[in-house]
Amino acid sequence: METVAHTAIEPGILYFGTPVVLISSTNEDGSANLAPMSSAFWLGWRAMLGLGARSRTTANLLRTRECVLNLPSDALAPAVDRLALTTGSDPVPPGKQERGYFHVADKFGRSGLTSVPSETVAPPRVAECPVAMEAVVEAHHPVGDGGVVAFEVRVQRVFVHDAVRTPGTADHIDPDAWRPLIMSFQKFYGLGEQVHPSTLARIPERLYRGPDIERARRVGV
Repeated sequence: METVAHTAIEPGILYFGTPVVLISSTNEDGSANLAPMSSAFWLGWRAMLGLGARSRTTANLLRTRECVLNLPSDALAPAVDRLALTTGSDPVPPGKQERGYFHVADKFGRSGLTSVPSETVAPPRVAECPVAMEAVVEAHHPVGDGGVVAFEVRVQRVFVHDAVRTPGTADHIDPDAWRPLIMSFQKFYGLGEQVHPSTLARIPERLYRGPDIERARRVGV
């Protein structure tokens, strides 16, 4: 294999590619907010979310301590893109004004997506998203100079379309059927085919099941 030399660079962002998440939350007037983001990663039944400190979603999560993490498929890219440069904040924060953002109160109407009631939290789920996870905030932390907030959220319910489940199983997502929308350096992409068999895939998924799953079962009981 040929060795290629590295070159030191200073990119303005480090968005090497992560799934898009549509976060639904509840505004102060009780209406639903819907915001796309892709600074998220998953640990068991918990997620870490990176959000701008002055965003409407951040304010809603700090106030209500709950949200829904809706994962769009790559087929929903046009709907997600209709939410680009929109904010639920009025007035629009100066930093977002500089980037061309504008206020939209009805995010579901703007996107053309459908809201459906959640079971354990107030914000609605997005009907068209193949995966939707109802979650509550466990902790939040300022990042860097305070312009970003990292949220730790705990999932309470996971809802999926049957089309992304592994046939013949109750709780498994089929990675060949699940086609997430990926954002890489501000552009939309989808997944390609599996490139190599995974040794980790030999480990049964049940061995990863943690205490948060049992805790989630008791919510609403």
